[in-house]
Amino acid sequence: MTDIDDTIRPCVNALKAGQCIAYPTEAVWGLGCDPFNEQAVQQILTLKSRPVEKGLIIIASQINHVQFLLEGLSQNTLAKMKEAWPGHVTWLIPHRGRVPRFISGDSDKVAVRVSAHPVVRAIGDAYKAPFVSTSANPAGEPSATTLEQAIQYFPSESGLTYAPGEVGSQLRASTIIDAETGAILRS
Repeated sequence: MTDIDDTIRPCVNALKAGQCIAYPTEAVWGLGCDPFNEQAVQQILTLKSRPVEKGLIIIASQINHVQFLLEGLSQNTLAKMKEAWPGHVTWLIPHRGRVPRFISGDSDKVAVRVSAHPVVRAIGDAYKAPFVSTSANPAGEPSATTLEQAIQYFPSESGLTYAPGEVGSQLRASTIIDAETGAILRS
């Protein structure tokens, strides 16, 4: 683990400095930043040509990093989330004004995941907070599945700090479940 911690230090420093990162997740490369830093979020939206109205996922390495978003959920819903996490499941939960509009978009809900990917976990454990997770690709292009593809989409002049590593074994982006209705929005 020490080697991973040393290799992800530039990403943690970038997050703390309000900059954006690229990192491997369970299925694709992701772009991330502090979800409360509007300038950093705007940089990601600009890089991707993604409208703010769509909203973004918040990812964490530990449930306690997103506990502020889980308050008020039923014990049954929390039990289901804890059973799925850490893992490849994103839950859409009411944000109750706890995240800015540039994260939730036009929705009164926010997408949240606690990842099992070792690089995401190392970054999150060192950062001690959640961060944005959106696929590393410009709108309309396939998601990057390799570091080389992510760099091709977003070269060094994009200002991203790249984490080392490879995507996990999942073949598709995370499943998204609406925590209130149980509806599977993406499988």
